[in-house]
Amino acid sequence: MNLEQYKKAVEQLNLYAYHYYVLDDALTTDEVYDKLYHEVLEYEEANKEHISASSPTQRVGDSVSDGFTKAAHLSRMWSLEDVFNSEDLEKWLTKTYKLDKNISFYCEPKYDGASLNLIYEDGILTHGITRGDGEIGELITQNVKTIRSIPLTIEHKEKIEIRGEVVIYKEEFEKINQERAKNKEALFANPRNAAAGSLRQLDSSITASRNLVFLPYGVGENLLEQKLLSQKMDYIYSQGFKKPPLRATCSGFEEIEAVYEEMNKNRDSYEMMLDGMVIKVDEIASQIDMGYTVKNPRFSVAYKFPAVEKITRVKEIILQVGRTGAVTPVAIVEPTNIDGVVVERATLHNFDEIDRKDIRINDKVIILRSGDVIPKIIKVLTHERDGSEVEYKRPTECPVCKSELLDEGVLLKCQNLRCEARVINSIIYFASKPCLNIDGLGVKIVEALFNSGLVKSVVDLFDLTLEKLLTLEGFKDKKAQNLLDSLESAKGSEYWRFINSLGIEHIGEVASKTLSTNFGSGFIDATKEQIVACDGVGEEMAESLLEFVRVNRDTILRLQEILQPLEPLKREEAKENPFKGKSVVLTGSMSEPRDKIKETLESLGAKIVSSVSKKTDFVIYGEDAGSKYDKAMDLGVECLNEEEMRGKIEQA
Repeated sequence: MNLEQYKKAVEQLNLYAYHYYVLDDALTTDEVYDKLYHEVLEYEEANKEHISASSPTQRVGDSVSDGFTKAAHLSRMWSLEDVFNSEDLEKWLTKTYKLDKNISFYCEPKYDGASLNLIYEDGILTHGITRGDGEIGELITQNVKTIRSIPLTIEHKEKIEIRGEVVIYKEEFEKINQERAKNKEALFANPRNAAAGSLRQLDSSITASRNLVFLPYGVGENLLEQKLLSQKMDYIYSQGFKKPPLRATCSGFEEIEAVYEEMNKNRDSYEMMLDGMVIKVDEIASQIDMGYTVKNPRFSVAYKFPAVEKITRVKEIILQVGRTGAVTPVAIVEPTNIDGVVVERATLHNFDEIDRKDIRINDKVIILRSGDVIPKIIKVLTHERDGSEVEYKRPTECPVCKSELLDEGVLLKCQNLRCEARVINSIIYFASKPCLNIDGLGVKIVEALFNSGLVKSVVDLFDLTLEKLLTLEGFKDKKAQNLLDSLESAKGSEYWRFINSLGIEHIGEVASKTLSTNFGSGFIDATKEQIVACDGVGEEMAESLLEFVRVNRDTILRLQEILQPLEPLKREEAKENPFKGKSVVLTGSMSEPRDKIKETLESLGAKIVSSVSKKTDFVIYGEDAGSKYDKAMDLGVECLNEEEMRGKIEQA
């Protein structure tokens, strides 16, 4: 191999490495890579004066440091202010818009790892420095060079600081802990700790063995001319760095929220751990004008994910039967305090999830609690199994009535219409507030009615008489009559409440209103194509509705005959007026209930939305209007008080 061939070989190896470690798209086999790598290594050993700074051989960690020296960042690495919900975000946006109204935002993941600052001079990586206190960190360049996703050389020749997070992918984290368990070493608590610990190893060969990944999130000192941060980051990625799983530029609250929801929803599917989303003003000039507080930049914020994770143990898996007959598994776990709440149950969603995650009784698991949602198992710590774990066997009979279960793969269903769990749960739901709102039909009374044989289905409720009720223990004349009066008052309810009360799987309040508006009583004859054509109704919902109607058509018609629910009035298309087709936000205290004003505006063809954005046409405000009014003023949205709104309506 001569010098020219050596340079080409180094270039080829770096191309292989870039595709493998950055793009996850291998161009060759390990055998081909290793052969070429050793040819390069052989040449370098004979020609040390020709060794290229970009050679992959310069990554190999084989030195042991006595300790790390301190090094200053060229520009400070700031920490970010945190926000935790949409209200906090709105407040931050209001403050930011007061500094500059003509801005957009760049959103990217907030990685859960260890911050690192890279300094390149004349296109060569010269320094790798930990965050430290933001001004001074530890110089760990030798370790940094072992990270395959960090280019040793880049095309950009001016001095530049590239900031990012060093992470360990979840799959790699599991392998590391399995290896540590075999060696009877202490396990890492999470990938973040593993990444930070690996990055600061005095023996760089250990760092090299951990498969760390560097993900850029910004720049420090630089002479880049791009006017937008998003453009600067595009340029950084073009230098050979790994891109994030999701990033976006947004114009305001609604778009930011949409990206946040997408990132939060998909976070478990990403290879790395995330703990939120970072939002930055995209315009560099505006960033400079906004500046910094003592602690944080004014132009950036971390929007944290609302979740807390803990490790616990699965004690038992029990079964619940819902009103539709669907049998769902629930994990009973050792009591675990998560953010002040003692958790004893975790949802398992369905039986496929048990199989997919290989969840066993007595397994150690990581559970995640998000808001008020029932916690779920997100990971089984298989490396901590000691042989006491027991595989869970898929049930074949209903836990309540013992009848054979229908196995639909993901779902198991009890088909016994007289199953106590099905009847009792369906009646309780039928009588609940979002449905027919029948007072007096609590759990104990429904159980008493069922166990006595007086009620074996929802329809039987309307065959009850005073004489029948007085046969039940605890029922006196007044209590019995009150229940009969409540059953009578359920008649003539709005039609959407009737649909909702049927307890059709996947059909809730919103879908019930949609079906009622589009079809009324004709929903039982609607085709799949007609149902799917409704706004917000998908195929799964349509199929569930069609199956329910097929099985329960006679019951639906009988209940409709008894209850006589009110068919929805067909709203005529609004005449031309200032609010027709406009997006309107209501805020503050009005002279009449806001729902009534909402109804009036909707009858005029307005669309009532909950948050203010550049797309909002009007904000109608009352007393104590608050942040929505402020944001509207900042964005230049037309604001009307109640009197001005009524004036526009009268002029129409």
